[in-house]
Amino acid sequence: MNLADLFGFGFMQRALIAALVSGLLCPAVGTYVVQRRLSLLGDGLGHVATAGIGLALLTGTAPLPVAVAVCLLGAVGIEWLRQSGRASADVGLAILFYGGLSLGLLLASLAGQGTGTLAQYLFGSLITVSRADLWLIGALALVVLVVSLGLAPQLFSVCADEEYARTQGLPVRWLNIVIVALAALTVTLSMRTVGLLLVSALMVVPVAAAANLGGSFRTTLALAMGIGVAVSGAGVVVSAGADVASGPTIVVAAIAVFLVSAGIAALRARASRAAVAADAGLVAVGPHIVAEPHAPDEPEHDLAVLHGDHVDYLHDGHRHAPHDDHYDEH
Repeated sequence: MNLADLFGFGFMQRALIAALVSGLLCPAVGTYVVQRRLSLLGDGLGHVATAGIGLALLTGTAPLPVAVAVCLLGAVGIEWLRQSGRASADVGLAILFYGGLSLGLLLASLAGQGTGTLAQYLFGSLITVSRADLWLIGALALVVLVVSLGLAPQLFSVCADEEYARTQGLPVRWLNIVIVALAALTVTLSMRTVGLLLVSALMVVPVAAAANLGGSFRTTLALAMGIGVAVSGAGVVVSAGADVASGPTIVVAAIAVFLVSAGIAALRARASRAAVAADAGLVAVGPHIVAEPHAPDEPEHDLAVLHGDHVDYLHDGHRHAPHDDHYDEH
């Protein structure tokens, strides 16, 4: 069966829509999470959502709504502990990691379900997205996008510098709660796409790739969302054609984009240094050259030479680098 026929089925169409929504949401919220230096928050919330899945299996209810509710409560509770000074950020994340995962496995066991049932939520299972799930994902995704984009200046200010945001009269406490609540919603809405254990990668890696390519916050945010949508769509198509898991495929695609962006950033940095050197009348050269021994205190230098992040001085075929009260030989 070719891909065109495969995507003619309703379950694959729902899978693709859910993946594209996740690709849009994860970087949108992940931009604030990365700026706030809480890149592992998605992992912690994913473990809390596991507890919600276990509770849903035990009570025989729909997993997605229960996971959303439990994850929201857990995220807000940990943020409250952090703000009240009763737990630091790393301790709060540790509680999310171990407590949520342990409780989820325990509740699933009590429900007579093994780890096999949880695997589709831990690593993603796009073909299990139901029509009801898709409607709920769409509604909550709209809320997340409206809040994350509509409050972008305020959220960015809090993530960049809480003290400055407080002096500007912003409600820092509530905005921090909004950030973790958005992250909780994003994690649970993406558990069918990339899985609860991999969703943090989709929140962080596209943002890191966009940071390599963009300059301003808004540019980085827009690029990150575009990259997220692209790798999610490509991941679903590739996983369907190759009959492999969608979650790991999407994450590997995101990492590949990051590596390409890192290479582009390195080339840009090199070109920028060369331009600065040209403006300053310096000559950019290659690697170090082994020179004959010479007196380190020779003052005569013929030419200033840009070498990496410093300047060497050319004299009599040798390159000298200033170092305290003498010159090192290059």
